[in-house]
Amino acid sequence: MTVTKRWQLAPAAASVLENNRYSLVLRQLLALRGIDTPAALEAFLLADLPRADYLKQFDPFLFSDMEKAVALIINHIKAGDLITIYGDYDADGVTSTAALWEILTLFKARVDAYLPDRVSEGYGMNKGAIEKIAANGSRLIITVDNGTRSYEEVLYAQNLGLDIIITDHHALPDDEKLIPSCLFINCTDKRQDYPTRNLAGVGVAFKLVQALLAKSKLDEETKKQLEDKVLDLVAMGTVSDMMPLLGENRILVKKGLLEINKFKRLGVRELIKVIKSKAEKIDAWGLGFQIGPRLNAASRLGNASNALSVLLTKDEAEASLLAQELNQKNISRQEITEKIMGEVEAQIDKENVPDIIIGVSSIFEEGWNEGVIGLVAGKICEKYYRPALIITSTADGFKGSGRSIEEFNLISAIEEAKENLDKYGGHPGAAGFSIYSQEKLDGFTAAMKKIAAVKLQGLELSPKLGIDLELKLSEIDLDLAREVELLSPFGQGNPQPKFVTYGATINDIVNMGGDNQHIKIRLGSIWAIAFFKSEAYSHLQIGDTVDLVYYLDINGYNGRSEVQLRIIDLKKTNL
Repeated sequence: MTVTKRWQLAPAAASVLENNRYSLVLRQLLALRGIDTPAALEAFLLADLPRADYLKQFDPFLFSDMEKAVALIINHIKAGDLITIYGDYDADGVTSTAALWEILTLFKARVDAYLPDRVSEGYGMNKGAIEKIAANGSRLIITVDNGTRSYEEVLYAQNLGLDIIITDHHALPDDEKLIPSCLFINCTDKRQDYPTRNLAGVGVAFKLVQALLAKSKLDEETKKQLEDKVLDLVAMGTVSDMMPLLGENRILVKKGLLEINKFKRLGVRELIKVIKSKAEKIDAWGLGFQIGPRLNAASRLGNASNALSVLLTKDEAEASLLAQELNQKNISRQEITEKIMGEVEAQIDKENVPDIIIGVSSIFEEGWNEGVIGLVAGKICEKYYRPALIITSTADGFKGSGRSIEEFNLISAIEEAKENLDKYGGHPGAAGFSIYSQEKLDGFTAAMKKIAAVKLQGLELSPKLGIDLELKLSEIDLDLAREVELLSPFGQGNPQPKFVTYGATINDIVNMGGDNQHIKIRLGSIWAIAFFKSEAYSHLQIGDTVDLVYYLDINGYNGRSEVQLRIIDLKKTNL
């Protein structure tokens, strides 16, 4: 089944910034992002703020508990107490743990880290882990990227004599009485004066790092160097957790990419080598789609400890070995994902694709790997443009993960069927749930099919391809491509601009890559490339006229730079 995308060209901006420094194309792109005044432009370009201005605008002590948290940590360091960082198993949690670890150890703190097992423990604090931490002699737990909904677990830890500091970015419970009663630092907490509400977990951990450094007796230049030292971790976690790359996040990621591309962190350098064969410049896309998945692979097929170790190691041989292990786990994760994809697709009637795709592992089999079912749900959802639920059998019953499309609010639908669920949580685009009996599973799947049939009735289910601007080939040059790069780093909330050109004539066609899996076409003097699309576009011939949607890229080769179009979608022009 091939899903045809609906091209949607954005309407022209009502107001465009007047500024002779930038081309009309760039100013139109800025206007489409709501940047049409000098003040808005200045706010968008905050990534170039001097450090003093940044610290003034994003002061970590705007969090009401930050002063007390720093004082408590210093007291435990002076007392020689063991401090445990309680992280999460994903890339955001691992980078958060690494960032705080590096600064605490710098201050000669005794530090341990606890990363829960994705399958056996799940997300967040649990009492069994707290018992182990207490038995190991810890006196303080600092959570990173979790803890906001751990009211009972925090009480349990406090009853065992532990002090608790929570740093997190997840949504607070509706009932304020269920907010843990401890030092609490969360950017989504509307009771706080902190200006940024959408930091990643690692972003919040970084604010604690900044506060610790601010209260130290180090000189200002050393403080800056130590902040910069962990910004690579902040960039990795922020992009991997799909936080919007605007405002403070854009500052942190832009500065973090500068640090990453100095290749000082051994583990990251070795990860880049296993990805690219040598240490080459990496951008936000590389963080999100190359480094992030390898860090996440550790917990999907085991424990996250190797991901933490690769970020912290100072030994080159260990860094190389750990990077190779994570890369191999990622390859295995891809293979497992593809295998499950095939088994799910075998359950789909391709001639009559249902409103909601529900894949269930056979109860007579071992079951699907819990660590990847969310990835499979996402791939199925994207391929068929249908909400997808992937459910695997477990020792306790069944666990499921879902991904959805714009037209179907997944968590709302799941709440309608919640009488058949034992646990669930999520948001409109993604959700997870647990079911403890076959009877409930049957009731849940039947209910979800009925709900989807009602909510999606009569809708044309095909993905939309949003396009920023139309360009003529004559408008495209290297200067324009460089100007568009000013909007980077690109990612969630700040997507790379998409352009469309209509009626371009193909002057040349070249297949490339080891298996000729990529295709390049020349349109006038400009080359356009489509990765892994040589088969899909094998019908194209020289002289054909095509419409194409693309990104503007800069292709650097043998010391020369030239503009290149990276094709997103292409079709023959309807003459």
